Amino acid sequence: MSTHDDGPIAYRPSEGLSYDPAEPRYWDAGALHQEIERTFEICHGCRLCFKFCDSFPSLFSFIDDRHDGDVRKITAAETRTVVDQCFQCKLCEVQCPYTRRDQHEFQLDFPALMHRARAQRGATERPRLRDRVLANPDLAGKAARASLGAAHFGNRLGPVRWVMEKLLGLHRKKLLPPFARSTFETWARTTGRLAREPGAEAVLFQTCYVQNNEPEIGRDTVSVLEKNQVGVRCVEGLQCCGMPAWERGDLSALRRQARRNLDILLPFVDAGAKVLAINPTCSMMMRREHPTLVDPADRAAAERLAAAVMDPSEFLWSIRNESRFCTDFKSTPGSSVAYHAPCHLRAQAVGFKGRDLLRKIPGVKPATVMECCGHDGTYAMTVEGFEPSARIGKRAFDGMREAEATCWSTDCPLAAVQFEQHAGVKPMHPMSILARAYRADGFPTRVAPDEENG
Repeated sequence: MSTHDDGPIAYRPSEGLSYDPAEPRYWDAGALHQEIERTFEICHGCRLCFKFCDSFPSLFSFIDDRHDGDVRKITAAETRTVVDQCFQCKLCEVQCPYTRRDQHEFQLDFPALMHRARAQRGATERPRLRDRVLANPDLAGKAARASLGAAHFGNRLGPVRWVMEKLLGLHRKKLLPPFARSTFETWARTTGRLAREPGAEAVLFQTCYVQNNEPEIGRDTVSVLEKNQVGVRCVEGLQCCGMPAWERGDLSALRRQARRNLDILLPFVDAGAKVLAINPTCSMMMRREHPTLVDPADRAAAERLAAAVMDPSEFLWSIRNESRFCTDFKSTPGSSVAYHAPCHLRAQAVGFKGRDLLRKIPGVKPATVMECCGHDGTYAMTVEGFEPSARIGKRAFDGMREAEATCWSTDCPLAAVQFEQHAGVKPMHPMSILARAYRADGFPTRVAPDEENG
């Protein structure tokens, strides 16, 4: 521990420790300050996480350059800067040797502490228009469809983007995801894949992104699962996992959305189904965050759901030794495949099963890039986040380019948008690559007869 004029700052948890919004001290400003001071002191001495986001360089600079090493002298404005620069990639928590996850006595969780600070702010400050828009992607998707294509077209017009920047704080140069004319749910309904009653082996949590922006990823996922004789069904009425709202400190919105999803999914879970969440952020939220963040009355249900959540690739990998696992690939992207490991998949510690599945395709030998792409939810869309996100993601962009691959892949659809803008190539979801490889016309290179069914 470090010693200052006011005495040492203990590394062990203070009386202000809380990561649970159901505890009164979670909302106590003084208790939060105690934990921020303790955590900043530990991080200042460790510095293992200096490269992940701007929060840590800013923190170390404030302490070293302005306050002569004294954490207690950090101002409220400086603390707010550190909080705002955390974009919840979770990599510091993955790397930290002092976490509550590892049951270390220091019980550190830097991202959760930053969320706590934002939650206290959200409880007292009126949200900006931008925050209300970005916090509700389901509403944005509905509005875009109601515009009959005008929203998608306007997102690519300079004058419109200038207005959006001034009114909403969305950076005018940010490549925004496309809006689909028809949702994934509509496709599931018209093809008879919506389940009314429990009983399927797996149920899909397509995520708000796949629902509103790129339904084809969901269609490819269903196609691959069915090719492997997985009894997968889709359901109506799912909402966003709540991460966009929670990263702005809106706990009430997260709880409403989580409650709705619990009502829909839990009957399937209780009947034995796995819940396959396509986006790693969503699976991370349901697995790791919801059991603590939902209303206390919903926590037992959230725990049951968390135990059933899997990434689609993770689930498919789990049946790879069963006779139904299909290796009847008809075409291949070849050996030159670059795979980006999303931060929120790393945070779940389940491995990179999408990459491992790609190895099942004849000739494929993926090169793996594990650096953060910098997108991280809606952070890269904002005026203040656009430049840092591109700078932080440069290591990932360079790593993918250096692989000199003809096919890029990532499990995170938003990471794919980031690569498309800053590296010039849009990676495909592993499920989409598999879906194409099962078709003879999926890739230009056909699989030789002696390689089929390998």
